[in-house]
Amino acid sequence: MSETNVDLVVLGGGSGGYAAALRAAELGSSVVLIEKEKVGGTCLHWGCVPAKTLLHAAEVADEAREGASIGVKTSFDGVDVPALLKYKDGIINRLYKGLQGLVKSRKIQLVEGEGKFVGPNKVVVGGDTYVGKDVILATGSYSRSLPGLEIEGRVITSTQALSLEWIPEKAIVLGGGVIGVEFASTWASFGTEVTIIEALPTLVPLEDPWASKLLERAFRKRKINFKTGVRFQGVKQDDSGVTVSLEDGTTLSADLLLVAVGRGPATAGCGYEEAGITMDRGFVITDERLHTNLPNVYAVGDIVPGLQLAHRGFQQGIFVAEEIAGLNPKVIADVDIPKITYCDPNVASVGYSEAKAKEKFGGDAIESYVYDLGGNGKSQILKTAGGVKVIRVKEGPIIGVHMVGARIGELLAEAQLIVGWEAYPEDVAPFIHAHPSQQEAVGEAMLALAGKPLHVHD
Repeated sequence: MSETNVDLVVLGGGSGGYAAALRAAELGSSVVLIEKEKVGGTCLHWGCVPAKTLLHAAEVADEAREGASIGVKTSFDGVDVPALLKYKDGIINRLYKGLQGLVKSRKIQLVEGEGKFVGPNKVVVGGDTYVGKDVILATGSYSRSLPGLEIEGRVITSTQALSLEWIPEKAIVLGGGVIGVEFASTWASFGTEVTIIEALPTLVPLEDPWASKLLERAFRKRKINFKTGVRFQGVKQDDSGVTVSLEDGTTLSADLLLVAVGRGPATAGCGYEEAGITMDRGFVITDERLHTNLPNVYAVGDIVPGLQLAHRGFQQGIFVAEEIAGLNPKVIADVDIPKITYCDPNVASVGYSEAKAKEKFGGDAIESYVYDLGGNGKSQILKTAGGVKVIRVKEGPIIGVHMVGARIGELLAEAQLIVGWEAYPEDVAPFIHAHPSQQEAVGEAMLALAGKPLHVHD
């Protein structure tokens, strides 16, 4: 048994935790980083990175299948699953080694083991105690299920799906949010017959309804089935597959059921509530500067209510490290955090949806404009449909940008700058967007809102 005293103890080595540790060390603090599995957390090992690797493979599969339509003799002959998993694992391992090297180079003490916060500024791992002048809680999230729905056999979560050693002929995806539509898109590209079940009225329900409708149209064209506005009732499984029943009386059969109903805060057993931290349904409650109710104790990432995104946790980790150092960093509200769903087509957004904008500023104070990708040369080359929707306060700044289209997520950086700097269309319209590029779609939308539309039919 030992006790180690440092400037900062970070509990959890995912996107938020390791970012906080790296930035704090950079600012001169002594840091202990505690992680029960692998530094990098869910995003690197069992989430974002492996999922997007499979989505890239799906894009290659589609291009091979459709090569003849653009004069290239290609064909899709199936997926070599062991080779695909090897490719995925190689990417993860290279990034993991790089991250381990960064942690070591910053002289951060990495403690492998399950930590428990015992307060007021202590974390216990096994028989050892780590005491920080400040403590950051960053224990991340887990794949949720529904009450009574056991994850076993052919009922799986995204974690198991990312290492699945076979491609299902038929799959049912429970949940039409980001994780659900990304897996549905991947499997459909690999040749799987997919059906999505979503209890809410639309797919990707956190996005602007305009974007949801475009995605649904694209999925119909791709023959990805979905049932929205209907609730899951139960599932039975045997050695050959699953049978899913819905509350409307429908039954569906498939090889497996992917449960993608969101992620919950991984706080059980961490000692937070017992130590006196204010909690709500498993989440750690903080103020806007990520302070908990205990002095010198902060929380970041998926355990803090709001968007559960790796880049949100990463930014919050840096924010808290700078807050502790007295640098007074700027608070970034969730509404200003960019979101990308990497299915085909991509759905990307930053800022207010039209409904939320009208709710905040009043319906008469808001105007929006949609530029259709049908007028964009590069999008036609890529054979994608979609558009760019811009929302502004009338005679005021742009407060929301929403986009749908293949690879359109790559345009989100400019959209974030526009929204973050509260730019007016007249400010952005003079910017030169390279031709032919999808970025021109953003430029055309700004020209139209500035009162000088060009490639727009009357």
